[in-house]
Amino acid sequence: MDVPVPASAPVSVRQMTSADCPAVADIRVRGWQFAYAGLIPRSYLDAMDVAEDTERCRERHARGDPAVVGLVAERAGRPVGWASFGPYRDSDLPPTDTELYALYVHPEHIGTGAGRALMDAVLARCASAGAPCVRLWVLRDNARARRFYARAGFEADGAEEVFEVHGAPVPEVRLTLWLRAPSRPAPSRLCRWLKLGPSGEGTTTAPRSGPTPR
Repeated sequence: MDVPVPASAPVSVRQMTSADCPAVADIRVRGWQFAYAGLIPRSYLDAMDVAEDTERCRERHARGDPAVVGLVAERAGRPVGWASFGPYRDSDLPPTDTELYALYVHPEHIGTGAGRALMDAVLARCASAGAPCVRLWVLRDNARARRFYARAGFEADGAEEVFEVHGAPVPEVRLTLWLRAPSRPAPSRLCRWLKLGPSGEGTTTAPRSGPTPR
């Protein structure tokens, strides 16, 4: 953000467009560097580049996927947060389950309601679409994010996985929020080991949930 946006300004949430890619990349990179300090190797976080992430964002947006929804939270006409969600990506559960792939807020706007506005918009859209639940992956030791999701009603469902970043193991847990009564129990445990490439675009997104505390 070149010009600071007042954190006291009202928040609105809208659909992401291609014009938002530079701002979304900045939010994602700054969000990672803030939220994952001490959880992911500093060498990986320092190597993240907004310009490169902008190009990847533009490529993903150009390819398009009607099942994937991107939202931005705005203040004073400037994006301060971003969320993405769509069908659940792993084969252990049906794609009718919804996955919150990412939710990031610029560090200057964490704790000001932008994340809550994004979460409310995501859950409202999922409920309107008839999704039975929303699932997400969060770093096991990201206490701030886990408190945020707990306040929204998410609970750990027993699934776990570990991915590797610059040789360091980084554990994640899956959280689930049921929007209507479940018709079947979730698996009690899922354990895997994933390896993260230099760009974060390899075997999995980096990390897959990665939502930043608000």
